[in-house]
Amino acid sequence: MQKNKVLIIRFSSFGDIVQCSSVVAPIRQRFTSPESMNEIHWATRADFDFLVKLNTNVNKVWSFDKKLGLLGLFKFALKLRAENYTHIYDAHNNLRSLIIKIFLFSRFNLPNLLTRPKDRLKRILLFSFRINKFPKPFRGIESYITPLKKWKIVSQNNSHFVDWTFTADVENKITNLIGTKKVISIVPSAAWKMKRWPLDHWKELILLLPNTQFIVLGGKEDLFCQELEDIDPMRVMNLAGKLSLVESCHLIQKSQLVISADTGLLHVTDVLGVNGISLMGPSAFGFTMGSNIKTLEVNLPCRPCSKDGSGKCSQLIWQRCMVEITPSRVANEVRNLFHE
Repeated sequence: MQKNKVLIIRFSSFGDIVQCSSVVAPIRQRFTSPESMNEIHWATRADFDFLVKLNTNVNKVWSFDKKLGLLGLFKFALKLRAENYTHIYDAHNNLRSLIIKIFLFSRFNLPNLLTRPKDRLKRILLFSFRINKFPKPFRGIESYITPLKKWKIVSQNNSHFVDWTFTADVENKITNLIGTKKVISIVPSAAWKMKRWPLDHWKELILLLPNTQFIVLGGKEDLFCQELEDIDPMRVMNLAGKLSLVESCHLIQKSQLVISADTGLLHVTDVLGVNGISLMGPSAFGFTMGSNIKTLEVNLPCRPCSKDGSGKCSQLIWQRCMVEITPSRVANEVRNLFHE
């Protein structure tokens, strides 16, 4: 029986690994038949391997500790070389992945190689000269799936959804926290302040939806999230910094709705097929894929101004693209969704 052995290379970061996970099921489906079997391996950074391990379609996760440096990377690549992969998808396209690809090719093994393009020239044109040659909107998941056309893999409706398995401990913890409540999870923080929806907008949204139970998600550093619980502790639970990323992912899965700017948890919402509202501001590459996500944005000529929300705002009203997504607009979307 023919055996296909596929290696996916994506080292980081959280949001990118979530979006890249959408390629696993289509690859599995493409290379599995009565006449053949396959294995799918994934090479990632050690601090993100927990996320890849959630995916039931990945047979083996290879974890690289970046602290090991260049010599450690060479040893890591040699271990991968011994696997004799038939197919390699370099979904990262950086120096580390290039070194690994060099090691994996030999006169005895010539795997079928795909590389996700970085489109560096397009990025320069967009962020330096305001010439946008990217698809509008640019959907990260689509950019991971599109190169697979060379392997005769084509994206279909909902094919980007992932199948994640959570441990009993994680399931029990989330169940104990929310029970059978119908909750809306909100993600008020983001890596860069410019793509955060204003805190006062979050507060107003909570007041506009007085019959709604909210869960606040974030990191330990997001101390401002406590202000949201203080509005109404009976129906707002601040879990910022109290959950691991895996636990947060499972809580997303159990949510009735998720409201977030361009964050990794927004992309978790997308790939898990959970209903969501996306608040899109300055960033260029955070648009979601599924019809389960409603995108709210403000049409400004300066958008997008940044790859990830870093940089400076050119508007007289700082962060205008986020400020003008009003709480009443978001509240109306929630009411429409739940026919309130």
